[in-house]
Amino acid sequence: MSTEPGHAEDSVVEDFVAHLCLERGRSEHTVRAYRQEIAGLVEHLRDAERIPVAELDVAALRSWLAARAETGAGASTLARSAAAARTFTSWLAATGRIPHDVGGRLRAPRRGRHLPTVLTGDQAGELLDGMTAPEPSSERGDVTAVDAAPPDPVERAVRLRDAAVLELLYSSGLRVSELVALNRSGIDHAQRTVRVHGKGDKERIVPVGIPALTVIERWQRDGRPVLVDAAGTAHGADDALFLGVRGGRLGDRAVRTLVDRHASEAGISRHISPHTLRHSAATHLVEGGADLRSVQDFLGHSSLATTQIYTHVSAERLRRTIDQAHPRA
Repeated sequence: MSTEPGHAEDSVVEDFVAHLCLERGRSEHTVRAYRQEIAGLVEHLRDAERIPVAELDVAALRSWLAARAETGAGASTLARSAAAARTFTSWLAATGRIPHDVGGRLRAPRRGRHLPTVLTGDQAGELLDGMTAPEPSSERGDVTAVDAAPPDPVERAVRLRDAAVLELLYSSGLRVSELVALNRSGIDHAQRTVRVHGKGDKERIVPVGIPALTVIERWQRDGRPVLVDAAGTAHGADDALFLGVRGGRLGDRAVRTLVDRHASEAGISRHISPHTLRHSAATHLVEGGADLRSVQDFLGHSSLATTQIYTHVSAERLRRTIDQAHPRA
């Protein structure tokens, strides 16, 4: 009979996390999610199965997934749990902690297919155009734009930053983690590109539209120095492109908040996230005739199958349009 494992076995979780960070180059978000999943698995082995990690088998893995389901975890969450467990057992086997990989046969419930939410072209235009008022010019006597802008310098700087964030998310289809990691040195105004470090620390060069480059230039010239001075820092998170009001690098939670707030101000009733802008950019590219390989490179997808979802999105939008407009639909 197996002896009850002690708390010292929890160190295997930290070893696994170090593997994800140092050897696999996984994102901070993925590492955080996998740490939580595997810590829960180890706890289940200790408290429910009463076996050490070295005796882990597929039956124990299935028992853990069943326990997750009983607590209300949905199919999407269980799929993530199973993926984390398979990565974990593969690492355990590779490092000699278990005799062979027992997670290869682990399957989670199939997820229903959900098409991503996207903005229409008009909605994207309303969101972005409402953020970028004409640049004030005393020579033109254009007081309307000045009056429309926030009078407080910090508020004006934040609005310039938010405009640049929204334009770049839609223009280049960046993930929020990619956007907040951007440095000023990654923007190439001459080539109209941005250098992005995506999942697995893979670098790619992504084109940037002129409207986005224009507002980024305004943010760097007129907005970023204001936040640096207001925060009392010498440089403002070193080379970080986007800053928070305290002078540090802008965080992903702040980006999600600002996207949702400005979408609401633009009259978009449903919840909008940074990923909605990414989905919208890809969908609009496909609808405009872009080939899937180009969209795959644009988004940084490792598999073309992932990119193919946007052909289904476009087809679904076309079907809805026909249903509404065609007399014999």
